[in-house]
Amino acid sequence: MKPAEVNTPSDTEVKVSRSFDASAEVVWKAFTEPELVKRWLLGPPGWTMPVCEMDFRVGGNYQWQWRNNADGKQFGFVGEYREIEPHSKIVHTENYLPGSVGGDMGEETLVTVTFHETDRVTTVETLVGYSSIEDRDAALATGMTEGMEVGYKLLDEVLTS
Repeated sequence: MKPAEVNTPSDTEVKVSRSFDASAEVVWKAFTEPELVKRWLLGPPGWTMPVCEMDFRVGGNYQWQWRNNADGKQFGFVGEYREIEPHSKIVHTENYLPGSVGGDMGEETLVTVTFHETDRVTTVETLVGYSSIEDRDAALATGMTEGMEVGYKLLDEVLTS
């Protein structure tokens, strides 16, 4: 599959689109089952996801935490699921927990993930809404979208196994 496409549809949004060679049902499972999420939502080599807690229901919360095995630094995200349409759409909030990595990603974001299947190829679009252009640009400066593509390559492997 081609690498993720990234654009900024507005001053406060980032949109990342990536296709996967699998049905929407299979890709959905990889996004919603913690044991699968821990296998691909990792970013650069050397990072693990020791915390992947997901109460996957509207009003449920999640906590994701990553750890760098080389230096022990950690960071994470927490949020609440706002909308769930099986095999089609997930809307959740996202709050950055800087841990020992530090940094600031601004106010809470709203993340909308959609799944579109055509001929057993599923395109996932992730739209992240920030409270300001400064927050959006700060998040982009972290290498967020490059890290997403690293994870998506791992997801390609998960989907074929």
